Amino acid sequence: MSYVNNIKMFVRVYELGSMSAAARDQRTSPAVASARISELEKHLGVRLFNRTTRSLQPTENGRIFYEGARKVLEAIDEAEAAVVDVTQNPRGSIFVAAPLGIGRRFIAPHVPAFKDLYPQIDVRLRLSDRNVDVTAEGLDVAFHLGLLEDSTLKVRLVADCPRVLCAAPDYIARRGNPADGTALVEDRHDCLNLRFPGAREFQWTLQTPEGPRRFEIGGPFESDDGDVLTGWALDGRGIVMKPIFEVAEHLQAGRLMPVAQATPPMPTQLSCLSQHRRFRDPKIRLFVDFIVGRIKGDMASRMEGLAL
Repeated sequence: MSYVNNIKMFVRVYELGSMSAAARDQRTSPAVASARISELEKHLGVRLFNRTTRSLQPTENGRIFYEGARKVLEAIDEAEAAVVDVTQNPRGSIFVAAPLGIGRRFIAPHVPAFKDLYPQIDVRLRLSDRNVDVTAEGLDVAFHLGLLEDSTLKVRLVADCPRVLCAAPDYIARRGNPADGTALVEDRHDCLNLRFPGAREFQWTLQTPEGPRRFEIGGPFESDDGDVLTGWALDGRGIVMKPIFEVAEHLQAGRLMPVAQATPPMPTQLSCLSQHRRFRDPKIRLFVDFIVGRIKGDMASRMEGLAL
């Protein structure tokens, strides 16, 4: 399998554009990654990458070899999946990405139970609120919170997610409860915004009698971690826009209160994304079915009895 491992390393170096990133992805050292690429180049008799101290670029031979190498790995994955499907003995690693809040609340708590059911499947969970590239990052499954544009990936809708604008009673007592989006802007309310590299939502889209409208909100705080924003809102630092399931317990307890209810936020969606070929793998299907079922149950439990 050493030649196959060399090909796997080459594909990840090519896709990630970095020897060190590919080494981390394959859970080895940069020295081992470099040695595998060198061994592959020696076997092929061509240079696959042009290396400098600051950059690593594929050669023309590297670009040609990548297309074939990727197909070889896909064929191996499909062959292994077919055998597993017949033997009903799923095994291997699943690489999963999810937003921080979703991962902490709805996925991570259920991974041990999944592992108990399928002891030969390992789950590698990565949590981040940034947008992820399922293909480039070698992910098997990615949970996405937000409305999706056209995608070449297999998409499974997990849940429709209404959202709410809310703030702590202390903030409302100090600054007032804005009636709508116009009041948010005109009264210069402190709005807590989720921003990260590549983020597109620098405004809040709210539902008005005339239809959806974008409001140019502002405020002194922003973060790339949604839970940090919730913490600031609880501390009375401003107004936050959140999927209701994320703040349901705080709304029920009165720690947060809805604001600007005349113009509620546009709802969003939670989806599960996967490359089509990988979703055919039985272990991926088993994991997605298991986690999606648990997510739906947990969300329903959180929303029970909440009326806005």
